[in-house]
Amino acid sequence: MKKVLTGTALALSLAFGAGAASAEVKVGFMLPYSGTYAQLGEAIENGFKMYVEEQGGKLAGQEVTYFRVDDESNPSKGPDNANRLIKRDNVDILIGTVHSGVAMALAKAATESDVTLIIPNAGAVAITGPLCSKNVFRSSFSNWQPGYAMGVVAAEDGHKKAVTISWNYAAGKESTDGFKEAFEKGGGEVVEHLTLPFPQVEFQPLLTEIASIKPDVVYTFFAGGGAVKFVQDYAAAGLKDQIPLVGAGFLTDGTLKAQGESAQGLRTALHYADGLDNELDKKFRENYSEKYPDLPPDVYAVQGYDAAQMLAAGMEAVDGDVSKKDQMRDAIRNATIKSPRGDFTISKSGNPVQDFYLREVKGMDNVPVKIAVEDLADPSRGCKLM
Repeated sequence: MKKVLTGTALALSLAFGAGAASAEVKVGFMLPYSGTYAQLGEAIENGFKMYVEEQGGKLAGQEVTYFRVDDESNPSKGPDNANRLIKRDNVDILIGTVHSGVAMALAKAATESDVTLIIPNAGAVAITGPLCSKNVFRSSFSNWQPGYAMGVVAAEDGHKKAVTISWNYAAGKESTDGFKEAFEKGGGEVVEHLTLPFPQVEFQPLLTEIASIKPDVVYTFFAGGGAVKFVQDYAAAGLKDQIPLVGAGFLTDGTLKAQGESAQGLRTALHYADGLDNELDKKFRENYSEKYPDLPPDVYAVQGYDAAQMLAAGMEAVDGDVSKKDQMRDAIRNATIKSPRGDFTISKSGNPVQDFYLREVKGMDNVPVKIAVEDLADPSRGCKLM
């Protein structure tokens, strides 16, 4: 059985000559392991490690040694936590994180230290926009992408007047901006953007305003507990049967059990759906469910799995020699990733160019209806690499 050394154990083994640094790659996970996003961090790590295990526990012939830091979803601790992995543990590759604010700090630290970073969730537009860097990649999405995809569908459905609603923070604005761009390009108009401070969930005044505006459709970006309460409150206010509610996929991902009947029939857009009709996804879901029977094979697990695939593509191009950073990064950018979500490529800014699915809630699943937009690329506005 392969022995994985972490933290102090690894340092001691190297000190006494037992380690073989030339035959290993050091991967540092900076993810949320406590708090609201803990399950997401766990899913990402699970997916990453499952891919490595499917390759016999190695990438490009190199043993993989893991280090972990709980980022606590706290942006103020981002620089210190990043440096624990970069300077203390001397990791070759960083994998993180979920919270966009933390990811911004992590991307800055990775760029300053010339360490390759693969972001398995956080969708902050700036990371693949003005702050893009040759060493920073994403295996997930930009906040703009699912909003844009849903805007395309809403316009195609013939809606002309829309209201958008989100928390008043960057992710909400970026997602609703994406929706507005596509919806108005398709002939519609966003007549009002409603917000409330994060993480407040007093939605009733805003729901009353929506009822008075009487739009054709409402687009929203909420996640977690906020998504649960918004969907329930929207239905309880009698709006569900009057004004279609649509959103980015996080509205109904990981929330369906709590949302119950209120969520049935809701349509969202995301780069993954439950039960895609391809063999890779079927295999992934079977293997993940067998290995982690108490956890769903969700989009977060897929993003972790594909982060490992992206790293493997880069490492294979340099025969496992991660010191050849430029060659490895070029290979990642030129790779086609065979993902459970469907094949995707990587843009010059480091973001996936991927299909976005229209999904509909049926029971406890976000069932794919159709591809909303094929090969959707983040515009990466302001990226000097484009």
